[in-house]
Amino acid sequence: MLNSVIVVDDEASIRSAVEQWLSLSGFEVQLFSRAEDCLAQLPRHFPGVVISDVRMPGMDGLELLQKLQNEDPDLPVILLTGHGDVPMAVEAMRIGAYDFLEKPFSPQSLLSSLRRALEKRRLVLENRSLHEQADIKARLDSTLLGVSPSLQTLRRQVQELAPLPVNVLIRGETGSGKERVARCLHDFGPRADKPFVALNCAAIPEHLFEAELFGHESGAFTGAQGKRIGKLEYADGGTVFFDEIESMPLAQQAKLLRVLQEKKLERLGANQSISVDLRIIAATKPDLLELARAGGFREDLAYRLNVAELRLPPLRERREDIAQLFEYFARTAAERLGRTAPPLSGAQLGRLLSHDWPGNVRELANAAERHALGLGEPAPELAEAGQSLAAQQEAFEAQCLRSALSRHNGDIKAVLNELQLPRRTLNEKMQRHGLLREDFLKDA
Repeated sequence: MLNSVIVVDDEASIRSAVEQWLSLSGFEVQLFSRAEDCLAQLPRHFPGVVISDVRMPGMDGLELLQKLQNEDPDLPVILLTGHGDVPMAVEAMRIGAYDFLEKPFSPQSLLSSLRRALEKRRLVLENRSLHEQADIKARLDSTLLGVSPSLQTLRRQVQELAPLPVNVLIRGETGSGKERVARCLHDFGPRADKPFVALNCAAIPEHLFEAELFGHESGAFTGAQGKRIGKLEYADGGTVFFDEIESMPLAQQAKLLRVLQEKKLERLGANQSISVDLRIIAATKPDLLELARAGGFREDLAYRLNVAELRLPPLRERREDIAQLFEYFARTAAERLGRTAPPLSGAQLGRLLSHDWPGNVRELANAAERHALGLGEPAPELAEAGQSLAAQQEAFEAQCLRSALSRHNGDIKAVLNELQLPRRTLNEKMQRHGLLREDFLKDA
């Protein structure tokens, strides 16, 4: 339930009286004597109502209304007016004020207007949230491709975790798309307009690790010419992605843990602490807690990193996604090269579906690029066997259904005619393969 109210009035007696009335009625009240201060401190998507006097020194209530309208046209503003300001208040309502009350006003009239305004605000914010979630879902669907149940679960988990201020550990094999998932957690969260810094812990020489993370002052060590901002300081307000976190040296693990605990760091050669606000996303192949119990990783840091965990399934566990991913990578590569990707034959598709893809999505993307270049087989080294006939048939069937639904933009009647299937059979197959008609509509 929304109950936040901002009151702006230059008269202390009015502010005090209004605060008392509203507090006794269960509202959370924030007071300002100047409109300029209200604007400076108003949070984005403020979940409440602004009550403002019209006549104030400096910025008046009408100017405040206009600036608030520019920031959020749906934010309800109730104006408080003197007797001679009624025509002005009527004009203010024409340009967007929710209501006006003429002084002196009764607590009952203020509360009645405020409750109606808060109800309107609640409906607006709920509707806005639904639209934002639908937009995020659509963008995730086009970023983390796949129709398999495991990918649908992953997208849902990413959408749920992205806005939360928690560290996330991503587990997955090499090439399974861990950095792409980390990027989604950043891009679809409140830190999206701040830096996203990716570090591969296995690629940084141990003797350079501390300087890379924390930066240094001039002369901190041999060769340290000039001050350098480290990756953690640069990412302040944003997200740091540590790939292959299991490769981080133990000495640096202790220092990273201290940063996470204290939200402060020190550059090499400096004595002054610098405050940092970071979200950490780490990726690993092995189980960090098992590694910690074996003495290969700090257990306390493992718990700090693993507030929430996402598991990325290997490509061999979601074969129904292979054809869609291959088509996407081949098309993207062909467009980049200014040519058209040749179509896949049935035999080629069969080999794609039967291969185990030890390099996961990265290996598949390479095979698709070779195909776009017209180098014959998508990947000559693909094995002819490796999966049961039943499993290959299931994957091929899922791809046929997905392609037909995509071609006909979710038109079930057209799909039935093309595939020559009874409606009940199509429904059962779509349910078994996790295919939803809504995902193939033009406006989906």
